[in-house]
Amino acid sequence: MPQGTTAPAGIRALVASLLLCSCGTGGEEACDSPLVGNLPPSSFRSSSQLTSSHGPVFAKVNRREGAGGWSPLVSDRYQWSEVDLGRRTCITAVATQGRYGSSDWLTAYLLMFSDTGHNWRQHRQEDSLGAFPGNSNADSVVKYKLKQPVVARYLRLIPLDWNPSGRIGLRLEIYGCPYTSDVANFDGGSSLVYRRTVRPSWKAMEVVSLKFKTHKNSGTLLHAEGRRDDSLTLVLEKGRLLLYHQQGVSSSSSGQLLLSVGSLLDDQHWHHVKLQRLSTHLNLTVDKNTRQVHIPAELIHWDINQLSLGAVQSHGLQKPILSNRNFHGCMENLLYNDLNLIHLAKRNHHQASVVGNVTFSCAEQVSVAVTFTHSQSFLQLPGLTSWSSGVVSMALQFRTWNKAGLLLTFDLLQKEGTVWLYLSEGRLRLQINKAGRAKLELSAGWSKQDFAELHLQRGSGLNDGQWHYVELNSRQDHLSITVDTDEGATAHTSIPLLLTTDSQLFFGGCPAQESSPECKNPFKVFQGCMRLLTVDNQPVDLIKVQHRLLGKYSHLQIDMCGITDRCSPSRCEHGGRCTQSWSTFHCNCSNGGYRGATCHSSKYEKSCEVYKHKGNTSGYYHIDVDGSGPIKPQLVYCDMAEDVSWMVIRHNNTELTGVPSSPDRHGHSAHFDYASEEEQLAAVISQSERCEQELSFLCRRSRILNTPEGAPLAWWVGGPGPGEIQTHWGGALPGSRRCACGLQDNCLDSNHYCNCDADLEQWANDSGLITHKGSLPVRSLVLGDIQRAGSQAAYRVGPLRCHGDKNFWNAAFFDQETSYLHFPTFHGELSADIAFLFKTKSSYGVFLENLGIKDFIRIELRSASEVVFSFDVGNGPLEVRVETSVQLNDNRWHAVRAERNVKEASLQVDQFPAAVHEAPADGHSQLQLNSQMFIGGTASRQKGFLGCIRSLQLNGVTLDLEERAKVTPGVRPGCPGHCSSYGSLCQNQGRCVERVIGFSCDCDQSAYTGAFCQKEVSAGFKSSTSVAYKFKEPHEANRNLSTLPFSIYSGLTLRGENISLSFRTSQCPALLLYVNSFYGEYLALLINKHDELELRYKLHGTRDVEVMGSRVTNLADGLLHRVMIRRLADTVSVQIDQNAKEDFRLTSDMEFNGIKSLILGRVQEFEEVDAELSSLASLGFTGCLSGVCFNSISPLKAALLHPDSPVTVSGPLAQSSCGSSSSANPYTAETTHSLSDRPGSVDPGQPLVNAIRSDSVLVGGVIAVATFLAVSALAIMARFICSRKETHRKQEVKAAQPEDCHELPFSSQVESLGAPSENQKEYFI
Repeated sequence: MPQGTTAPAGIRALVASLLLCSCGTGGEEACDSPLVGNLPPSSFRSSSQLTSSHGPVFAKVNRREGAGGWSPLVSDRYQWSEVDLGRRTCITAVATQGRYGSSDWLTAYLLMFSDTGHNWRQHRQEDSLGAFPGNSNADSVVKYKLKQPVVARYLRLIPLDWNPSGRIGLRLEIYGCPYTSDVANFDGGSSLVYRRTVRPSWKAMEVVSLKFKTHKNSGTLLHAEGRRDDSLTLVLEKGRLLLYHQQGVSSSSSGQLLLSVGSLLDDQHWHHVKLQRLSTHLNLTVDKNTRQVHIPAELIHWDINQLSLGAVQSHGLQKPILSNRNFHGCMENLLYNDLNLIHLAKRNHHQASVVGNVTFSCAEQVSVAVTFTHSQSFLQLPGLTSWSSGVVSMALQFRTWNKAGLLLTFDLLQKEGTVWLYLSEGRLRLQINKAGRAKLELSAGWSKQDFAELHLQRGSGLNDGQWHYVELNSRQDHLSITVDTDEGATAHTSIPLLLTTDSQLFFGGCPAQESSPECKNPFKVFQGCMRLLTVDNQPVDLIKVQHRLLGKYSHLQIDMCGITDRCSPSRCEHGGRCTQSWSTFHCNCSNGGYRGATCHSSKYEKSCEVYKHKGNTSGYYHIDVDGSGPIKPQLVYCDMAEDVSWMVIRHNNTELTGVPSSPDRHGHSAHFDYASEEEQLAAVISQSERCEQELSFLCRRSRILNTPEGAPLAWWVGGPGPGEIQTHWGGALPGSRRCACGLQDNCLDSNHYCNCDADLEQWANDSGLITHKGSLPVRSLVLGDIQRAGSQAAYRVGPLRCHGDKNFWNAAFFDQETSYLHFPTFHGELSADIAFLFKTKSSYGVFLENLGIKDFIRIELRSASEVVFSFDVGNGPLEVRVETSVQLNDNRWHAVRAERNVKEASLQVDQFPAAVHEAPADGHSQLQLNSQMFIGGTASRQKGFLGCIRSLQLNGVTLDLEERAKVTPGVRPGCPGHCSSYGSLCQNQGRCVERVIGFSCDCDQSAYTGAFCQKEVSAGFKSSTSVAYKFKEPHEANRNLSTLPFSIYSGLTLRGENISLSFRTSQCPALLLYVNSFYGEYLALLINKHDELELRYKLHGTRDVEVMGSRVTNLADGLLHRVMIRRLADTVSVQIDQNAKEDFRLTSDMEFNGIKSLILGRVQEFEEVDAELSSLASLGFTGCLSGVCFNSISPLKAALLHPDSPVTVSGPLAQSSCGSSSSANPYTAETTHSLSDRPGSVDPGQPLVNAIRSDSVLVGGVIAVATFLAVSALAIMARFICSRKETHRKQEVKAAQPEDCHELPFSSQVESLGAPSENQKEYFI
């Protein structure tokens, strides 16, 4: 597990159980005894009391003494009641009751705990919620059991709300048991050392646990050394615990940081720490937060020899992690495995010794802090008589997360000006505004007439949550301000600050303007903590302030610092960076492939299949196979073939690699490192419908199995994790110990199951695809039979290829309103995302519902245009709605995505704007469900959904709707009818075809190809190139055409044409397209000598040619032009590029009779063609033609991709990309794929292997391999050419098709991602 990851839930549960068991004297005694009844009267205090009969001493449950309970003098939120339990006690529950015989009771309250009666700590039910529910009457007792016991001596209850018809009234009981512990106090110069005198046997697990409290933010807690000079050091630095590893006695480095956990640990409260070394990893727990890291190799069999607490007492010369910073504070219950080290030290045990002044009681420094929590918080203090001397001194410490806020403001003598000390962008600034005078900006070492600001060069980053010291001094003509005396900065100016006894100091903010007009705050209010306030070197007694005996205040929490770190632990997922202010946090998701308020949701799709159905074509894409799950996104190549979408994952060597004879080696091994990580590979293989990987082995006297039963001489390793040894080869079944030929019973030697086992002098081949998913991917390869003289081999392991996404098409059809599917409870306590697709004809229905005792989550179609996401996590029901401008019950697929986290809830439908609802900053945050989850309905069987739900994913996990639907009445697995939603993806007259899973685009009637009929079919033409598409041959070749009955050609009579094509040429004039007939009629499309497009029709043998000329000129400019022609009877329209459509009318005839052929390029036969056109046709065409379509005929596509169609090709013709609009020059831009100039083709005399990957120079053997491959390729070409000549004897083929190259075995370009092969399924008439 990488550094900083969260440990498994089981570890957290173990830590929680240890914390629960830490109370009491041990054993299994129940810790729930009432504690208040026998306490003396001195144990009870309160902020005030209505009368002596309403004092806190009478606030005992079920007692009627006095006035029957406690009631303060004034009922407001500044009142409190306090109980001193006499000693630190384990508190497990609290019960409240109203004042007897009255209408006075609490409805909500806060609980505070303390060890000293100062520095209170608020108890929270969850990470953010602090309020506890109270009573509904004066008599009933409401008991609340704390989820985690609290160890404290003092408990303070603060009323939040009470009966509006009465006042604050309380009777109280506290439940728990005595708490015992061994405590040690360290003064910053002392330590406790434990040494093992006898080396015990090594243990697979060692544990060190302790509790500590301190007011210092840095110090060494623990240093553990082993016998092998390795050490672990646990230090407190800026309030965080850091675990370091140092190696070597004389190491001068500061060590390797292993873990960082916790925050604000210098708050003078107890924190539990547990360091656990297991066999493979280290766990570090601070309070409830556990982090885990793999153990460095040096510590795998390491055990502790010496343990130092509070300081580093090392026998070596290692450099301390924190120089001269020992721990200053208290520790208790310090356990090493089963040993209580503090107890040993108290008994002066010889293995435990103390260094310096270690005492066995906790001496705590008492400092009273004040918390500014609200936008109306302020503290007002009166002036001092000493200010008349002109000497002013003020100091304070503060801590905050906010970048801006007012620390202090006051007016100068006789209202001559105002001083503001404030934070801006985390930097401390002092601004002095004197009436009627220019403002002055001051900085350390310089000044500027413009602004009255004094800012410190090093006084920045003060919003880091740490305590910072500020001191302001003024005397006569000198003013100075200091920040953090030990490492900060000081600035000076000559402006004096003149104050009087009447001057008022305002800290944090200002009162309401009407109550204190002398205070003005142009800045933001301060939210954070202050302590150690001094005025003229005299400490401010904040307890007097609390009792209203000094100054004024509002919205303050006195005698506590209520700062919380909302980024520890971080709620930002997937490596998002957390930043915070006082009231909230923010996640920066820019470093990963995730988005949302907590970086929970993936930016990327889960498979190539999903990208394809969004209309994407082949290319590189990021894939996140588990969405919001823990697996990181990966970059893969998506090969969008016509029928399937291949996900291609490459490794470090997909080339054909030769292995020469090596008498001095025992064998050859190769390891394949994939671009994807292990868990990514496993997830891709699991969710794909099919995966395959080519495994090819060429051999010459290099055997594989040797004998069917004997030990194999060659094998490979494949499968999940480290993989397993596999002895079947490409094309064979797992465990068969065969090659493909052994499965087909056609091996070269019938006594063996592999061709290579024939052990021939000639080259043999055992190749094929590995398709068993449990054996993929291929991880390594071992070839053992290469020692003999003359032994040679070559291998190729192709990339892993997978297609299909079982999750994307997993669907269920709900045909009854009372039907539903049920699944186990959904666990999305802190983060939950739900995504699915639906289609329906109904206007309402519940998609999903899961209930808890009070919490719930539901997504429903409330109307034909509204989707509602509703939930309750304890703060009351909330709804997030999206209303769409289209009807959602149109029986088309619609996408829904809902997400809830600790910051917000959001809902998005299709591409409509998402609706967002922010979560309360201090409310309940955990979604607690306990019932089954219902899909397509509810437990009440009301408002059920009618229609299809598909690809339902919860937190990245897809629910198997189909499997559950098979056994559920009223629900059917699968859901047909995808073309209504995805049919628009089929372009250029492509036809959407429904499939059992998904759909495909039929490009038969389109001049285009590709997954969505979006890829133009283009070719470069030379002057001798001719492509002739023949519609029908005559019955008798020598028969006089004039004597044939017309009925034979009646099916080839046209009353209209739709013609479209693109061209690029510099030739003028040029014939683009020519269509003739058996009756001497024809149609010709050409560029005339004036560089204009011309369309000629001759539809009657006895009439003249009709010429229609376009007004668009300059068409032979070498740029790509698009032409569209439409004729219906006598009406003809022509459009070129984006120019206006031009209309023409025929006058001779409207029928084109007896269509014979369509010709592109040079016209070989000139039957009844006029002389001018004959001359032009004989010149041929030089340039590019693309996307040629004549009605439903695509002649260029047929010639290039379907050699079995009625097409005759003469002259050179090769598929090209010249039809792309990005190509500027048809000759330099076209990329052909013919055999002679294909990239990667090699001279037949050179080895057909990757020279870089070869293990040595292959002289004779690899040449033999190449010769074998060349002969094989020539044989394939010869067979191909012969087959074409057999079909079309007149056809003259001078260039091979692209598919020919893809049939060559072991070509280094077979899997080239730049030129993926097309698997076409198109047919033409």
